[in-house]
Amino acid sequence: MESIIEVQDVTKTFKGTTVLHQINVSFEKGKIHGIIGRNGSGKTVLIKTICGLIHPDQGRVVVDGKVIGKDVDFPESIGAIIEAPGFLPTVSAYRNLSYLASLRRRIGRDEIRAAISFVGLDPDDKKAVGKYSLGMKQRLGLAQAIMEDPSILLLDEPMNGLDNSGVCEMRNYLLQLRKREKTILLVSHSLEDINTLCDSVYEMDHGVLTEKKHIPSGNLDRTLEDQL
Repeated sequence: MESIIEVQDVTKTFKGTTVLHQINVSFEKGKIHGIIGRNGSGKTVLIKTICGLIHPDQGRVVVDGKVIGKDVDFPESIGAIIEAPGFLPTVSAYRNLSYLASLRRRIGRDEIRAAISFVGLDPDDKKAVGKYSLGMKQRLGLAQAIMEDPSILLLDEPMNGLDNSGVCEMRNYLLQLRKREKTILLVSHSLEDINTLCDSVYEMDHGVLTEKKHIPSGNLDRTLEDQL
């Protein structure tokens, strides 16, 4: 098993509350790894720590052999959707991604257009993103995450705002990305998403991460409550 992400003895505390407690986990390359847990359990903090937006008080995160915060601040191999995607509301999808791409100057017009098309949006559509539905913004968020062809995707609730058809399409996008040997960390409240997509599943509970060997079908919030 080749690990592409290693979280080693990571602890993070905010205002006296331990949000991550001695997390030790390795994520295998080319797989979809699910992370479940109640709101406030530490899932998003873990994702932000892996991509370098938050630094741990103890331990370290290694991505592609590089220590976050030491060898690299934000790994170029990572694309992410963290919380609600934020875009300039008065311009088009293409102009939004073009502006973001200009910050690192790693890709051009063709790659931007391909990413927008991949998620089922029209790169020639002049409609302002501020007029997009939440679901369309989620699609554009995925396009932003993949446009520079990262090997790792950190996706925090990417199905939010999507109707049933949109959820099915998003799942298909993620499965296509796995076929391209992308490594995906998927935070989701949907057991159906987790059971349909994930090769491994972890549960975050009060800052402690444990691997789950079996996830029952049904409502995730109800399942978590039953475990109390």
